[in-house]
Amino acid sequence: MWMILLAAFGLWFLIEGLAYAAAPDAMKRFGDWLANMPEATIRQSGLLSMGIGSVLLYIVMRFGGL
Repeated sequence: MWMILLAAFGLWFLIEGLAYAAAPDAMKRFGDWLANMPEATIRQSGLLSMGIGSVLLYIVMRFGGL
């Protein structure tokens, strides 16, 4: 289980680092856009993301043979 968690964090850092390395100006604009967004919208987006991630993790763990 720990190996899967470490692999997931590694993939997360890889993708996020790629976005900042490939398009730093776009990431700065995204940060500005996010700073101007209402907190409730950000919270709802986070909860939606957590829900999607939970469902995907369940599917992989249940049917992916891990």
